[in-house]
Amino acid sequence: MLDDAKPIFLQIADSIADGVLAGSYPEGTQVPSTNELAAFHRINPATVGKGLGLLVDRGILHKRRGLGMFVSEGARQRLRDERTTAFRAGFVAPLLAEARSLGLDLTDLHRIIDQEGASS
Repeated sequence: MLDDAKPIFLQIADSIADGVLAGSYPEGTQVPSTNELAAFHRINPATVGKGLGLLVDRGILHKRRGLGMFVSEGARQRLRDERTTAFRAGFVAPLLAEARSLGLDLTDLHRIIDQEGASS
């Protein structure tokens, strides 16, 4: 699961966030502990803690003293909003810019997307 292309603590954070978004970790439920994740991935618990800390800072997870980390209320929507913003900036804006440079209007672009969607 882990690869060298991205820091491990970010991969841990992304994996938990993916689980929240997919519904594997519903709001209010506990996520695996730092030690469980460290043992599973065979990495230092401090690395896992750094990844989980990022999610706490973003309001995705919250700590319950003596109990562990839990998915915060509204976390799934917060992640959807964050990823939608990133999707727009990383994919939609460049797509529109390229379409403009090719002289394509929105009707052309919709037709192309519909054709691609139908063929997949």
